[in-house]
Amino acid sequence: MTKTFLSLFLGFSVCTSGYCQSFEEFFADKTLRADYLFTGNKKNQSVVLDELKSMDGWAGRRSNLDKLPLSGNGQLTMVDKATGVVIYRTSFSSLFQEWLGENEAETLSKGYENTFLMPFPKKEALVTVELFNARHEVSASFTHTVRPDDILIKKIGAKNVTDHKYLLNNGSSEKCIDVVIMAEGYTKDEMQTFYSDAQKACDAIFSHSPFKENMKHFNVVAVASESADSGVSIPRENVWKSTAVSSHFDTFYSDRYLTSSSVNDIHDLLAGIPYEHIIILANTDTYGGGGIYNSFTLTTAHHSKFEPVVVHEFGHSFGGLADEYAYTDAPSPLYPYDVEPWEQNITTLVDFESKWSDMLPKGFASPTKITKDNYSSTEALGVYEGAGYSMKGIYRPVPDCRMRTNEAKAFCPVCQRALQRLIDFYTEK
Repeated sequence: MTKTFLSLFLGFSVCTSGYCQSFEEFFADKTLRADYLFTGNKKNQSVVLDELKSMDGWAGRRSNLDKLPLSGNGQLTMVDKATGVVIYRTSFSSLFQEWLGENEAETLSKGYENTFLMPFPKKEALVTVELFNARHEVSASFTHTVRPDDILIKKIGAKNVTDHKYLLNNGSSEKCIDVVIMAEGYTKDEMQTFYSDAQKACDAIFSHSPFKENMKHFNVVAVASESADSGVSIPRENVWKSTAVSSHFDTFYSDRYLTSSSVNDIHDLLAGIPYEHIIILANTDTYGGGGIYNSFTLTTAHHSKFEPVVVHEFGHSFGGLADEYAYTDAPSPLYPYDVEPWEQNITTLVDFESKWSDMLPKGFASPTKITKDNYSSTEALGVYEGAGYSMKGIYRPVPDCRMRTNEAKAFCPVCQRALQRLIDFYTEK
């Protein structure tokens, strides 16, 4: 399965079967928003449709529509019903799938909201959502029909649009990648503080390669989503706040894991604003955050490590990059040792040829040793044991990286290449 990664990256501009679809052939300049519930437990999972909505304008890619840059932990595929042609694909990860790795999922069933944006089809289409387990096997699959004339597709985004202002405005959504930075736990009187925090987050991200070299390809808009209360919820301290997207620490009982399960609320607050990728800033100085591929980044804005953390979490949500740190000898339930991870910056060596082997000299040492000269290097490429939460059996490209510690000054060359490939994928004409 992992052999496909390299061919996907090398084949972005290649048309399958000699046929290249155009955006206008299959899609109107509108967005289809699908709200799903992912439900179940470790043994059985299912996907159900909650609601379909539509908005004017499409902020996503208009090329590579039927291709994937990464496999992700799940995939969404849209097929033209009349011809059977795949007209749109995207991949994602989800908080629900992370939860399935928790002991709680052995005995409890839960449901999590998940929302995806698609270009609006001109004709009837079939949409399939697939979830994959840690072995990259399909664990749940759900298919439904989308009829563009369906009167129950709710139209949103035409009025009551959340106040916002652009921090970067480099062109139309057709040409640029649209990133929103949302306020969480900021009251109406604290919005100037939020705008300042959003600018700091924007500056931090675009101080890192390859984002800084590609700034012209991005729009960044700060969205003033107001909260009734200042701050965010901290369950372990019995602190519960009424906030825009109901975020809280202690996700999965982990102190610093800050997430939101109110995904519909997140997207409701963004209706009428062009967006593809979401960063949420929490008005607190408590350390924490989280980033989920093609879902959202959520991090605290007033901790001293705010800037490196928001960049790290955006590496997850935008780039699909894995954590390169490790804290136990035990295997992670997310990364079996005999399966190659789909993330581009870690490997189990099961299929290392699909990762950064082409960036290393012949005869390189594996595993590579950390020495007193390279222990803090973000460029000394090799195969270093300890990544993906496990100190054994999973390897990272360099001793240190933005995806490993807050002290690292940069993304490593492997992460930079992975991020550049995604930027190229989204912006290719």
